[in-house]
Amino acid sequence: MKFGVNLPNYGPEATPDALADWALRIEAMGYHYAMVSDHVALTPDVQHLFPAPFYDPFATLAWLAGVTRTVGLGTTVTILPYRHPVHTARVAANIDRFSNGRLVFGAAAGWAAREFAVLDVPYRKRGAISDEYLAAIKACWADEVASFDGAHVSFREVHTGPLPVQRPGPPVWVGGHSYGALRRAVRLGDAWHPTSVSGDWLLGVGLPTLRQVAEEQELPVPGLCPRIKLRVTSRPLGPGRLLGEGTSAQIADDLGLLQDLGASAVVLDPTYPGDRREPGRTARDLDVLETLVKEVIDVDAGCVR
Repeated sequence: MKFGVNLPNYGPEATPDALADWALRIEAMGYHYAMVSDHVALTPDVQHLFPAPFYDPFATLAWLAGVTRTVGLGTTVTILPYRHPVHTARVAANIDRFSNGRLVFGAAAGWAAREFAVLDVPYRKRGAISDEYLAAIKACWADEVASFDGAHVSFREVHTGPLPVQRPGPPVWVGGHSYGALRRAVRLGDAWHPTSVSGDWLLGVGLPTLRQVAEEQELPVPGLCPRIKLRVTSRPLGPGRLLGEGTSAQIADDLGLLQDLGASAVVLDPTYPGDRREPGRTARDLDVLETLVKEVIDVDAGCVR
């Protein structure tokens, strides 16, 4: 199992130097992925959870591709309907080239209705648009000259190079918890990328539904690559807690559960929506991540200790 970290690419502490320091520290600790989030228009509903400024994920990853050497870089997650798929495919392929094949493409349909309105994208059609856009992105990665026909996007003989280093393209982690999101993960993803879920929900609802959808589609069950919280508490948390929240022992148990479930990767998320990240928070987060490497996870062996 590989281990990644969601970097805070938003808020007053987010600067080019701070993001580079995050990525370099994560890389030095041996973590396998440094990932960032996506928003375009910081409407009040978005701003409430993700304070400005918000660095664009693709610009940020291009910057980090030049300052890192080994750590994987990814989006958790790209909001598919926000950008034309040809543009998304080309920018992602460029980053995969700049990083020598280190990109992970996490993608989902999005949730912020007012942000969709600013971008003039129909919110109620976001699922269908996401399905088509993701299929179109993969078509652009597959060939130097791509064509695609759909209800929401069509193009003919578009030269899409440079192609990604990874063939047939960067791994696609599909986020979301709805039936439509799980179907998208089965049909178009290499892995399902649920975020902020409890162990009970994952075991009792999420994974059984994923297997059901795969059976209905007559397709293999995709891999499991969740993003979980990283919030250490001094006392154990009770029932209903999210994966990654609680004492060090509870977090170790959560990582052991994901390992037993066959997760191929887990992304640890020390960022909390709505948190203003007071001074000193980054240092504390990095200390927790370093302690995990020393005491809980073996990044070289890819397992929980």
